[in-house]
Amino acid sequence: MDDHGLLFNALVYLSAAVISVPIAKKLGLGSVLGYLAAGILIGPWGMKFISNAEDILHFSEFGVVLLLFLIGLELNPQRLWSMRKPIIGTGGAQVLLTTAALFALALVLQMEWRIALVAAIGLALSSTAIALQLLTEKNQMSTPVGNTSFSILLFQDIFVIPVLALLPLLAVTTSQQAETDPWLSTLKVVAVILAIIIGGRYLTLPVFRLIANTRSREIFTAFSLLLVIGIALLMQAVDLSMALGTFLAGVLLAESEYRHQLESDLEPFKGLLLGLFFMSVGMSINFGLLINNPLLILGVVIGLVTIKMAVLFILSHFTGTPASQRYFFTFLLSQGGEFAFVIFSIATSLSILPTDISGILVVAVALSMLTTPLLIIINDKIIEPRFAARITKPDDDVIHEHHSVIIAGFGRFGQIIARLLHAKKIPTTVIDHNPEHIERVKRFGFKVFYGDATRLELLESAGISKAKLLILATDDWNATIEIAERVKHQYPDVKILARAWDMVHAYHLMDKGVTMIERDTFESALQLGKRGLVALGYSESRAERSANTFKEHDIKAFYKLYEVHKDEEQLITRTQEVREDLEKLFEEDEIKINKEESSPNSF
Repeated sequence: MDDHGLLFNALVYLSAAVISVPIAKKLGLGSVLGYLAAGILIGPWGMKFISNAEDILHFSEFGVVLLLFLIGLELNPQRLWSMRKPIIGTGGAQVLLTTAALFALALVLQMEWRIALVAAIGLALSSTAIALQLLTEKNQMSTPVGNTSFSILLFQDIFVIPVLALLPLLAVTTSQQAETDPWLSTLKVVAVILAIIIGGRYLTLPVFRLIANTRSREIFTAFSLLLVIGIALLMQAVDLSMALGTFLAGVLLAESEYRHQLESDLEPFKGLLLGLFFMSVGMSINFGLLINNPLLILGVVIGLVTIKMAVLFILSHFTGTPASQRYFFTFLLSQGGEFAFVIFSIATSLSILPTDISGILVVAVALSMLTTPLLIIINDKIIEPRFAARITKPDDDVIHEHHSVIIAGFGRFGQIIARLLHAKKIPTTVIDHNPEHIERVKRFGFKVFYGDATRLELLESAGISKAKLLILATDDWNATIEIAERVKHQYPDVKILARAWDMVHAYHLMDKGVTMIERDTFESALQLGKRGLVALGYSESRAERSANTFKEHDIKAFYKLYEVHKDEEQLITRTQEVREDLEKLFEEDEIKINKEESSPNSF
């Protein structure tokens, strides 16, 4: 019960989340469905630990507010301007087409036109919180699907502004009179947005600098929260979207030197509050209405999700969404959104929506949110694997070009090698096994042949018998070893340069007779380690010396360990010896450096 107090409620929320979310993720259901299930479990229709779900929902909407603020920090004004076409075009088309379809259906069902319009607009909006959470979980934010989805969601959040401004005007045409002048309301909106823009541009940064100079991180975090809460309340005061206001503030701060600090300070609050939001949605589902009107509510949910999926699937053909990702995109935005709760609540208070219809719509939106994680699971388990099965690999290319250098693999590693050789005007024959990747790089002017380089006949058609050098840059551990073994056996005079994933992979290649090997990330990791030393206060010269000492020792250790790499016990023992030798070497080097620096002849 809610009269247990704040600490008991916090215990309930955290316990439900800690139990439900890991179980949901373990079952492959995702964290969103876990939070929703947790809310249902502890809510008034479950174990009844919490009864005031509506109050919690209003509070937890702050999680969505923080989410939009952090997204704004990732988008500077130039990038946002570059996205104006997909935001207005794709986002506008989605809202317009979905609203029109839902409005037409409502009129067919003989609903009064004002009620039908408000219901259609509210239901047309998707859940920013659910969609962005799923995109983040699946690392899809920077993909074409992620960009298109984000554009639609951003347009929807902006679209909420005129919707909330129009609601009082719709109320005027009913028996109620508007309490405030629409022109005055518009003036307030403009004034608040201008205040956020001017404040974010000219006033906020000096305050951040002042607080940063105090070197008090907790005060910096407190001011960050104060800024977000203040903007949210300011937008709420003029009946605007709190999330949109904080998004705008985030965009204005995207180019500031405090952007990364803000992100790291607010990220934990965003995650917890978003989880609380999903839980409160689960708690707010009125199963009493569902029990009394099961067919009606299920009909609304099915109709809503079906119409939105149809519109989104059509749009996916015009947005450049890959065919294999169209269902994911369609399912991702097929639910009702959190702003529907706001619109229906205000419309009910203005007597535009009858209370019974508003209740049914709220339950339908909440239930539609439950469908999205389930649809995504269907996509992951059934639809996408079928698309993968349909992709038939083409026959290996017949390669008529015979060059002195053959490169097997044209991924992130092979491309750098090819670019270097091409720049030196050294002709190469490049082979890769990924047809989609080949088509993509061809648009950038690279000529790549499709084929499986483990097949000796393909290499023979590429002229391996007359080649001087074979560079193995494939990203397949076993394929690299297989190619090396076959070429060394059949064409022992061909020099082989190989990319190794790590030391163990390198030893396998050496066993096959390959002697010229570069470990995948060794040089880049060494350079980053050197930069780490500089960041910790070492001089550039001392960091460079330490890196060179490490490199020389590691190369010697590499061959020393190769001698025993097939005997695990000896390998472990010698690895420990090598590690201790390196530590002693650095200690001796530090003594030598200190002597050199203290010498009167040193400069």
